[in-house]
Amino acid sequence: MTNAIAMASRRTGVDFSYLLGQAKIESSLNPTARAATSSATGLYQFIDQSWLAVIDKHGSEYGLGWASNAIQQSGGRYYVADPQLRQQILDLRKHPETASVMAAEHAADNKAFLESKLGREAEPVDLYLAHFLGVGGASKFLSVHDRAPDASAASLFPSAARANRSIFYDKQGNARSFAEIRDRFVSKLQKGVDSLGGDIQYASAALPTGAKTVQPADYVRIETQRLSEQPDIMVKPQPQTARLAYLMLATLGR
Repeated sequence: MTNAIAMASRRTGVDFSYLLGQAKIESSLNPTARAATSSATGLYQFIDQSWLAVIDKHGSEYGLGWASNAIQQSGGRYYVADPQLRQQILDLRKHPETASVMAAEHAADNKAFLESKLGREAEPVDLYLAHFLGVGGASKFLSVHDRAPDASAASLFPSAARANRSIFYDKQGNARSFAEIRDRFVSKLQKGVDSLGGDIQYASAALPTGAKTVQPADYVRIETQRLSEQPDIMVKPQPQTARLAYLMLATLGR
């Protein structure tokens, strides 16, 4: 898992410790984790709509043009007309390489947005707040935090406070300040990294700057493995075998 996360960090410039800590918090580094109460799946627990959105925006940069081209948008929601193809795209959340680089791209997008609003560098904890509150909510939270860190946060985020009482209130029922909540997330991320123990080896240290870290070959391996688990796939031509052929040609062309 750390190889995939380190490579995604190097490719996007997103802090490795943040990506590692987020994965530890979200899934305990389980690439096939599935939430019991929502559609959240994979290493970074993307829900269906968030995953379709990030694949639509960044998929073509990583050999996933077939997926991004299939995603459409209507009424503010993302959809794929072919149910089988939709499921194949959603299943990419379970692949560490894909999930890591898409989580990193999503974080990079949030980082750029927050920095444009805050006028300062977004720290790893700020990116996690964007994950927790949404990027708009995080921008609002951090703007107030930077001006009045000791103010109570619950009054500004009543819905989030009701849904996450243990974050916005202490055990005695006292409302936590913006600074206290942000500091708790700092500790949460650090615990996620510390729980792994030992030194982290950055597998991408020798990777050329700007190089693509998830190549078509990765998806050939992923698609081949998935197809091998399905019976009678060669009875008639299938869309997925056509995509596999496309990916193999893309690999040979590099």
